[in-house]
Amino acid sequence: MFKKITDQFSRFFVGGLLIFSGLIKLNDPVGTQIKMEEYFEVFAEDFGSFFHHFIPWALEFGMIMIILELALGVAILIFWRMNLAAWLLLLMMTFFTFLTFYSAYFNKVTDCGCFGDAIKLTPWESFTKDVILMVFVLHLFWHRKKYKPVLGAVSGNMVVLVTVVISFVLGVYAIRHLPFIDFRAYKIGNNIPQQMIPPEQPVIEYLFEKDGKQVRDTKFLLDTDGYKYVSSRVLNEDKIKPKITDYSINSPEGEDLTQYTFEGNRLLIVMFDVKKASVKNIADIRELTRQLEGKVDCFILTSSGSEAMEAFRHEHQLAVPYYYADATVLKTIIRSNPGIALWKNGTVLGNWHHNDTPSAGTVLNLLK
Repeated sequence: MFKKITDQFSRFFVGGLLIFSGLIKLNDPVGTQIKMEEYFEVFAEDFGSFFHHFIPWALEFGMIMIILELALGVAILIFWRMNLAAWLLLLMMTFFTFLTFYSAYFNKVTDCGCFGDAIKLTPWESFTKDVILMVFVLHLFWHRKKYKPVLGAVSGNMVVLVTVVISFVLGVYAIRHLPFIDFRAYKIGNNIPQQMIPPEQPVIEYLFEKDGKQVRDTKFLLDTDGYKYVSSRVLNEDKIKPKITDYSINSPEGEDLTQYTFEGNRLLIVMFDVKKASVKNIADIRELTRQLEGKVDCFILTSSGSEAMEAFRHEHQLAVPYYYADATVLKTIIRSNPGIALWKNGTVLGNWHHNDTPSAGTVLNLLK
């Protein structure tokens, strides 16, 4: 009876969690790509420079991982070819458990990206999650040859194949456009300056000693009253960090223009790297800026150097100024290179992939 309950719990817990995790990543494959690039950079530094060769393939590696995660989740739920599925699952979980332990112990990657931007986990929380999951993965692996498939061979094959195909199609769509659901701090409707303010002020609890006893208080008690300070801690540490901590804009001359981007109507053309920027729709973007001239302040945000930026603007006749921002920030603002964002007094009114470049009429209607 106990084994039967454990079998079913392991099946639904492991399968359901894999599908949930996979769907969140499938919503934003470019976010997974960014995380993979971060890991490859770390591995190149710690294990060998050959990991640099994997960075250009980060998106492909990410998509394979996402599709495998979803396919294995479905396979576990229907007990499809459990000998193969359990082996693949064990290998994948062993790799991820090592990865999260390495990140946590050496403090290399502060967010594993297990659940994308939807649920943020600390490195140790990610490792703990993987250890708990591994217990049930090992149970499924140990008994893998005893499970009877829920569906027939043909039906089971079709379900897994359809999962792979649908996952691939949805992933490609999200890459060529934007995430279906935006969990980032720069999503439509958010006011960026407000996202840069801590939700709460720190609440500090102090520990004192008086007459051989420990006393805790949120007020700092005085020595003159017999209290000896021992230590202190922040009670609401998880609520005092702003959602946006690194947004900063500078002109080529070094002038801080962060506040300028929050004033009035601003159209941001985000290109974190002009050498990698798609030029497929650059004519549409150029025409958009031309039609908005005098109505909306348009500018480029980039992390590329001035020489590369000047050459790009000249080649594509983009007669708008450019300013500098951190590449990671720009990748967070919008998952497209180039991408377009519309802000009014710091509030996000629109985000567009370059494949979905809006018309000037659409932009002006949003600003009404």
